Amino acid sequence: MSADPRPVRGPLVDSYGRVHRDLRISVTDRCSLRCTYCMPESGMPWLPRDTMLTTPELVRLAGVAVSLGIEEVRLTGGEPLLRRDLVEVVAGIAALDPSPEISMTTNGVGLAKVAGALREAGMTRVNVSLDTLRRETFIELAKRDRLGDTLAGIEAAAHAGLTPVKINSVLMRGVNDHEAVDLLAFALEHGYEQRFIEQMPLDAQHQWDRSQMIVGEEILDRLRAAYELTPLPDEARGSAPAELFLVDGGPATVGVIASVTMPFCGTCDRVRLTADGQVRNCLFATGETDLRGPLRDGATDDELADLFRASIGAKLPGHAINDPTFLQPPRPMSRIGG
Repeated sequence: MSADPRPVRGPLVDSYGRVHRDLRISVTDRCSLRCTYCMPESGMPWLPRDTMLTTPELVRLAGVAVSLGIEEVRLTGGEPLLRRDLVEVVAGIAALDPSPEISMTTNGVGLAKVAGALREAGMTRVNVSLDTLRRETFIELAKRDRLGDTLAGIEAAAHAGLTPVKINSVLMRGVNDHEAVDLLAFALEHGYEQRFIEQMPLDAQHQWDRSQMIVGEEILDRLRAAYELTPLPDEARGSAPAELFLVDGGPATVGVIASVTMPFCGTCDRVRLTADGQVRNCLFATGETDLRGPLRDGATDDELADLFRASIGAKLPGHAINDPTFLQPPRPMSRIGG
């Protein structure tokens, strides 16, 4: 059944008054790297292709979400650049009315080839994962020798106008935690925005060890050894996950996303759609709402909107990582979307 011509009204508000404006769409669970905090070196069984949302399905669901007040769509994976029709996906979402801001989280491998096309299709900016500037460490972490490709992708994104380019880095004890200052210096030198992220319990192996995590305060201590950091007021952060600091008086900033030790659930405005059409109201949710089945069974846009609303209505006040009863979600990060 085709989409309804009648508009669906928003917004998406949960029972705690949080208004959801940010939709993260995973376009694939596949990835070109094997970062140790995400999946094993041998990889994982990929989702069956017939369960994956087609481009028309994905764009239609994005349209329903936009009608419910979604203002930004972030494309994620896996690695979104492995989706062959990614440019068409971006163009389809950009053609929605109103048109949301479109961004992407990527490992940067392959970005140099398509950065210009993505910008022309309507993408506005990218976040690129970069945990190290050392080739040997990159190979140890990602199990692939692709540091040069990632750096080329970052440069191409900046050249294409996919700005501000944000660099996402996860520090791991005894592996790359000594690179915090170097990573920030690299970002400052090239005009990128550096973000450090605490390692979260979302690995496929379920081997996350809290005692080995480099926490937000440790990250800040390492950075303060080389830079003066001035915290920005809370209103500058809004619903963004990163706590921001001016570096040496600014204007450049560095962000720390301390999802585990300093959770920001009270201002969370994000909802996620997996590559196989499941709505997740929290990154750490243990339950999902199926949209693919109803969509393929002929559901109207109003009915799909009701499913979005029901998912958000059931959202918990927080992720409960610090509660003794916390259970790691069965889906790893690569099957959720960041």
